[in-house]
Amino acid sequence: MKLVIISHTEHYKTTAGKIVGWGPTINEINHLASHFESITHIAMLHDSEAPPSAAEYTEDNIHFVALPVLGGTSISSKLKTIINIPKVISVVNRTLRNADVFQLRTPTGIGVFLIPYLTLFSKKKGWYKYAGNWNQEHPSFGYRIQRYFLKKQSRIVTINGQWPTQPKQCLTFENPCLIDEDLLSGKDLVSSRQLDEKLNFCYVGRLETPKGVGRIIEAFGNLSKKEKRRVGQVHLIGDGNEKTHFEELAQQSDIDFRFYGYLGRNEVFDVYKKSHFFLMPTSASEGFPKVIAEASNFGCLPVVSSVSAIAQYVKHQENGFIVSPISAEGLKLQLDTIFNLDNSEYQDLLKHSQDFVKRFTFNYYTSRILTEILS
Repeated sequence: MKLVIISHTEHYKTTAGKIVGWGPTINEINHLASHFESITHIAMLHDSEAPPSAAEYTEDNIHFVALPVLGGTSISSKLKTIINIPKVISVVNRTLRNADVFQLRTPTGIGVFLIPYLTLFSKKKGWYKYAGNWNQEHPSFGYRIQRYFLKKQSRIVTINGQWPTQPKQCLTFENPCLIDEDLLSGKDLVSSRQLDEKLNFCYVGRLETPKGVGRIIEAFGNLSKKEKRRVGQVHLIGDGNEKTHFEELAQQSDIDFRFYGYLGRNEVFDVYKKSHFFLMPTSASEGFPKVIAEASNFGCLPVVSSVSAIAQYVKHQENGFIVSPISAEGLKLQLDTIFNLDNSEYQDLLKHSQDFVKRFTFNYYTSRILTEILS
């Protein structure tokens, strides 16, 4: 069976001429490859240096087809997308001719026209992956129109979370981020974790205000002197246009904030392993950030907001903490609780930290695709 995947995943060409792409998506495709005769990934090729989070395709039967870089919120970027509609459709058509099945990953700028085009003009077997907040009350126009078409689909749509008004073709599907060896490593680590005098915290994701980075810095700045003495390091992994601003805010604090930029998968896992708590007081439109499952696997307990499907996995004071309200004050309330935990309470949290993570393994994900979508 030949699979075509269509996405907005960022790809780059290295100085050695190799094509690399956004690590989480590339790893997912690498794990699918052995189950298909070939996989062709149609995605966007950027003319810039690849970040450390980029990864290589590891299997010979994976092929890459480049699209121009499209998407964005400015008027000029939207005009560029409109101008390139014929080119994108032509590339998709040409690639689908020799394919048996396709997956379109949404929401994305090109999804606005590709979802209705594939629905009306393609007879190929296929499915759609909606990685955003399926239950978002006020999505952007582009997201709203894509969700509308997906709700009217006859093809399968995989979504984050489980919702009362979920159409019958929409399957709740976790996005993979762990291999079976990660589960074993996590179990060993969790069994030896202790509530240390100095506690380490981490955040992984885009460094921007909606994701809660500013709330993190402000909340730690508002801790009492006694609580601040309990803080080891606060690790912030990721990048974004606001990074310099956040670094300046952190410098005004007496907390040991450490900024890393983007890191490779194993380096991120090393940060989880030395951190006690994972922070993400986000107000952004999330599906379910895979980093929460990754952190939980290694006993790095999530302190997160209840956006979209997050609270369907993270149960307050059972396997993590829910930040409410979503503000610096709401995060500080949970930090106050954390600094008052005794070791027995901490161990109880750890005991349940891995309850849901097996659903985020590549093997589990691949098995569901083969049995529930392609069978």
